[in-house]
Amino acid sequence: MKRTIRKLLVANRSEIAIRVMRGAAELGIGTVAIYAEEDRFALHRFKADESYKLGAPGRPLAA
Repeated sequence: MKRTIRKLLVANRSEIAIRVMRGAAELGIGTVAIYAEEDRFALHRFKADESYKLGAPGRPLAA
């Protein structure tokens, strides 16, 4: 049974994240970005097909 990747989580906000998303788009794979409140205007968030905010503003993501 062959399984195909339909969606890819990119947990990075740098230039490499943008390149990964571009490659995924060329292969027809959807992308998801996660971001903290402080990164709400970061480019990777807008390049992804979906994006989700983690945590509360100004608070660490892990306690």
